[in-house]
Amino acid sequence: MKNVITYTLILFLWSSAVLSAQSKKGFEKEKAEISAMLDAFNVAAAKADYNTYFNYFADESTFIGTDATEIWDKKAFMIWAKPHFDKKKTWNFTSLKRNIYFSKDGKLAWFDELLDTQMKICRGSGVVENINGSWKVKQYVLSMTVPNEVVDKVVAEKTALEDILLQQLKTK
Repeated sequence: MKNVITYTLILFLWSSAVLSAQSKKGFEKEKAEISAMLDAFNVAAAKADYNTYFNYFADESTFIGTDATEIWDKKAFMIWAKPHFDKKKTWNFTSLKRNIYFSKDGKLAWFDELLDTQMKICRGSGVVENINGSWKVKQYVLSMTVPNEVVDKVVAEKTALEDILLQQLKTK
């Protein structure tokens, strides 16, 4: 009886290890796909390739920019961005470090990354979904990073502008 319990325990631990390794391996392919998609997404923006860039977004996506007033659905973001793409005055972001995480079923993933940009280091984060075999951006958030040593200076600089917005938001 002791041998049966020992063998059962060993079999259970081995099965758990195999399944865990398979699930980690299973997401390596998806991580590579998402990473390649995000890199191509950034290249399309840098090349001012409007159609390619916006094809990376799901139809019901949102883009949240660095300004507190910047939150757009895909259609509104396309309208805002069109003149920039037409003038070839877009943005050039390069990922420096990227983390990608998955839902249990692997159909939804979220990421965060540090970006080299014309605004120095920024953070991009978002949610992507596998839609008909392609990873699509459902939400993208661009944030400027602020080193702790200069937070007080940045707050002082933006106070006059954001105090007005704060009052507007509080009265709604």
